This record gives sequence, structure tokens and C-alpha cells, in this order.
Amino acid sequence: MMKISMISKKREPVLRFVLEGATPAFANSLRRIMISEVPTLAVDWVEIHKNNSALFDEVVAHRLGLIPLSFDPAKFNLQEECKCEGSGCPNCQVVFALERTGPCTVYSGDMKSSNRDVKPVSPDFPIVELLEGQSIKLEAVARLGRGTEHAKWQAAIASYQYYPEIEVKKGTPEKELKRIASSLPKGVVEVRAGKLVLADPFKADEVRQAEEFSDAVKVKLNPEKFLFRVESVSGLPAPYIVSKAAEILEAKAQEFRKKVKEL
Repeated sequence: MMKISMISKKREPVLRFVLEGATPAFANSLRRIMISEVPTLAVDWVEIHKNNSALFDEVVAHRLGLIPLSFDPAKFNLQEECKCEGSGCPNCQVVFALERTGPCTVYSGDMKSSNRDVKPVSPDFPIVELLEGQSIKLEAVARLGRGTEHAKWQAAIASYQYYPEIEVKKGTPEKELKRIASSLPKGVVEVRAGKLVLADPFKADEVRQAEEFSDAVKVKLNPEKFLFRVESVSGLPAPYIVSKAAEILEAKAQEFRKKVKEL
């Protein structure tokens, strides 16, 4: 049976957790879905009414598309699944207006949204610098999409590795274990109840340094236990991305089961 245990603290921006009782195929499927199949909101269409800045229209549009937007995923539909049948409505798209005159630097915070609950995750993303006499005026439409369609809809940077486990030669005195622990950077390993344990499994590579001067310690990898690191690059929180990826993977499994029964 699979088990998940958290490593991250609540306020950390990067989600780190341990997945046990799974296969490498399952872990990799979960990772790929987190990256490319969780729907996110991004600017997809831009109409530029005026732009005499130093940047071409295409460059400005590209920058707008890469600005991550915060939104409530429960309130938006993919256009192909919306009741408007893709024509565009408040349930599947958001319109942004931008108009500035130089001299100034235009930031993401200058984008005016048609939905007060949707905005850039930070108002400080620079879009373009305007000099004296330069100005920009445009409208941009954001919609839901997936990373498989374009990188601007990528939900997260997700990676995993096999869980490292410390193996200590039987009969090694506790004094030797403490010497090994003290020789490594603080917070990597600890001696607990006469055993050498990892304080932070993500720092296992530093434990391998101990193998160089002590044949009593070895680091082995558990192929049924995985360390995940998930960092959101969209307006979605990392815990939601993991949860949604699991839902998508389950739906794929159910669809596969259904197709098999039809054979």
C-alpha cells in the first residue's frame, strides 16, 4: 500500500514529500502529469493597439504569456469543455487591458483584469521599458491550457529520486558513528539510539563523502521509496498540483480499464 509523508514545512514554497510502496513507472507518471497535464491559466491571445517601444509586438506577447497568474481553478473551465463551446466567456477566459506612456517601466501590476480574482502572482514582473514619447496599449486574453500544448501552461517543476538509506557495518561503535556525523555538514545525519540516520534525505549526496574515509558506512537507494520535490511555476499552489495530478492519473487508469473491457 502506498504511503505519503511530508518533509516540507507549511510555509516553504517548495513541496517535498516521500512516496513509499510505489514503482518507478508510477512515480514518473505522477511527475510528468504534474509538469504537463495540470491545467493552468496563461495569456494566449494579444491584440496590440499601439507599441512604439524598443520591443517587437511578438516579444511583448511572449513576455505576457510567461507571467504566472493566480486564479481559482474551481471557477474556470477548459474552453473545449465550457458551455460556450469555445467562443469565450467569463467561465473560461479572462481579459487584461494594459495602457502606459513613458518614461517608465511597465510591470505586470499594470495589467487590469476583467476578473478581480485573477491577477499576476507578483506585480513586479517587468514587461517593457518605455522612454520619453513611447507608449503601449493592448488587450490580452488568458485561458486554461496544459503544458503538453505549450510551456507557458506548465504547472510545476517536479523531480524525484530514489530514497537514500544509510547502511552501517554491524558492530560499528557509537563513537565512530558520532565521528562520521561530526565530519559532515550540520543537519545531514544524526546519531539516534546508537544508529546513524539521515536528518535530511535530500542531502544524501553529502553522506557519500563519509564512504571515502570510513568503510563502516554505505548509502543505498530504495527503488520502492521516492523523494519528490515540487515547485510551482504557475499560479497554483504545489499541494494542489500534486493532488490534481493524482486525480488525472486515476482518471487515466479508469479510462484504460474501460477500454480493456471493450476489447
